[in-house]
Amino acid sequence: MNIHEHQAKEILREFGAPISEGFVIFKPEDIDHRLKKINSNNLVLKAQIHAGGRGKAGGVKLVSKSDAVKEAKNMFGKTLVTHQTGPEGKVVKRIYVQEAYDILKEFYLSCLVDRESSKIAFIASTEGGVDIESVAKNHPEKILTTKVDFKEKLTNAEVDKVISLFKFNETQKKEAVNLINALFNILIKKDASLIEINPLVITKSQKIICLDAKMNFDDNAIFRRPEIQKLRDINEEDPSEIKAKKHDLAYIKLDGTIGCMVN
Repeated sequence: MNIHEHQAKEILREFGAPISEGFVIFKPEDIDHRLKKINSNNLVLKAQIHAGGRGKAGGVKLVSKSDAVKEAKNMFGKTLVTHQTGPEGKVVKRIYVQEAYDILKEFYLSCLVDRESSKIAFIASTEGGVDIESVAKNHPEKILTTKVDFKEKLTNAEVDKVISLFKFNETQKKEAVNLINALFNILIKKDASLIEINPLVITKSQKIICLDAKMNFDDNAIFRRPEIQKLRDINEEDPSEIKAKKHDLAYIKLDGTIGCMVN
């Protein structure tokens, strides 16, 4: 099961990870009275859909506070077509409004279940803000994968290895240790199968911020995670897959008249 970026960030916040300051709106008029919570005059409006590539499709806009309402109205109801939505696209029904940061560096960080080794894998790269697949293809030397066992707690040596590519200073290392432990605990305690921070940034004030966040959860474990089940947005799911779930069928719709059903 997928969730939205703003929901993923709230889970990260719950576990002590540093996230961007922001809020979600479900209609343009909601934005006015909530802007007071953000000190910066520069904002980013981010369409909340279950797909990557939002920026290239017009789903991420850098705006001033004075233009925020107008730009939000333009974004609501817009159909975004990305490489992950298919030609039909996805309609924007909620927007995440966050403070715009002066970024010094961008990194990639993820934590996932590695089924081949039956371990948890951390993937780190100095190439943040781009598709990790293209980095793996063109610059594999810029990716570090660290696999750890399922256990109660990571060792200091394991955490140090995960973040070794980033060359953090001592203050940033302390923040990064909290972040790595947060990802590890979310994966285990919430039955997540993938947590992706892309990009993880260092601001010009030397702060570490999770600027974007993606989380997937194991469908087979949702029955014991009612707090995660509540985050489900069926507007983002294919109707045929929703119907299949009602009958406990694992069905994935593919292009054309092809589907994948595995039970």
